[in-house]
Amino acid sequence: MQSVALEEIQEQNGRRQAGLLLIASGFVMVNAVALSLAVDGALRWQHVWAPAVWLALMAGTHLILHRFKPRRDPFILPLVALLTGWGLVLIDRLAANFLARQVMWLVLGTAVLLAIAILPHNLRLLRRYRYTWLTGGLLLLAATLIFGVNPSGYGAALWLPVPLIGQVYFQPSELLKLLLIIFLASYFDERSAMLAVSRQNGWRGILTYLAPLLLMWGFCMVLLVWQRDLGAATLFFIVFLALLYMATGDGRFVLVGGGLLLLAGVFAYFAFDLVALRVDAWWNPWPDADDRAFQIVQSLYALAAGGVLGQGVGQGFPIYIPVVHSDFVFAAIAEEWGLVGSLGTVMIFTLLAYRGMRLALLAKRPFQRYLAAGITILISAQAVLIMAGVTKLLPLTGVTLPLISYGGSSMLISSAMIGLLLYMSGAVEEIGQ
Repeated sequence: MQSVALEEIQEQNGRRQAGLLLIASGFVMVNAVALSLAVDGALRWQHVWAPAVWLALMAGTHLILHRFKPRRDPFILPLVALLTGWGLVLIDRLAANFLARQVMWLVLGTAVLLAIAILPHNLRLLRRYRYTWLTGGLLLLAATLIFGVNPSGYGAALWLPVPLIGQVYFQPSELLKLLLIIFLASYFDERSAMLAVSRQNGWRGILTYLAPLLLMWGFCMVLLVWQRDLGAATLFFIVFLALLYMATGDGRFVLVGGGLLLLAGVFAYFAFDLVALRVDAWWNPWPDADDRAFQIVQSLYALAAGGVLGQGVGQGFPIYIPVVHSDFVFAAIAEEWGLVGSLGTVMIFTLLAYRGMRLALLAKRPFQRYLAAGITILISAQAVLIMAGVTKLLPLTGVTLPLISYGGSSMLISSAMIGLLLYMSGAVEEIGQ
């Protein structure tokens, strides 16, 4: 009976995933063809080869997951596929010289996703060696203070060159995001019994419970602020508060943490010129519209020009926005796909967040619950921060739009996170129902 039920789940999940992937494939390929026609007036291979590679990758991923992970969540891969495929079309549109490199990172990311989703027997190594993993990530991050570079030649030196491979760089803060989530999930899992005892002793007991956690997390924050990677520091703080609330159920931590985040923002405004620039540009960009606030002003023009249906792929002027392929890719979506495309992007991330949090609720073990929730919160918070920054709802934080923006480190680590979600979804019965 179990084998029959397993086959039914496998077939049902396979049909759902295949159907959704077909829809995503149609959207990506149609837009790739439309871009070629708009830019060159004819169908050119240079605009189609990257989506073709993406299509082969997604088809192979579907077949492998269908074979080895029959109980996976059938909605996660199509959502991720739509984001990555759309991202390739956008990079071809906005910075075609980076397209081949992004395809390379997508291939590596897909391999990592499959390896994590299929190969491990359990997640014991992640849970048991949390201090080792986090310490290794911190050492890599600290190394950027000495050996860090910026491939663009200006700005913060947040990347390390990959040994023996020329012109390839890795951003340790991206890896540290995942390692911190693993650390927090393992810590809260192991100390859950201790928390019940600590609560009986009031705040003193709770602080004793949190002391090792606060020490490691504080070290992360110091390094990130020292590095001036304030976007990553903000994300770390949000994830930390969310998981702390999950573990304790005490809303006072959220209130105190929110107040501390606000105070930290005020301090950073006076301490760092970059933060002051971003806050001033958010509050009133127009006095410096042709200078320091040029980027956000051009983004607002792009949002306005897009209207409801957009200018059409390849027919707007998003390249007027500096670094549009990375920080401001959402503005390009708004201009060329309009309000419909913008809301569609928000909806995709919302659905991905729903599937991730549903997985966390259904997880049988606390470690997997915290891990799934942490990954989902990180991806969702990062998407919200950059989309709100581009639309001037919040000050810019300098993070990328996950799975869409150009960035190899972000693509690789995001793929690893999705792989973990797929692995955990395979352990939950009837996850696709």
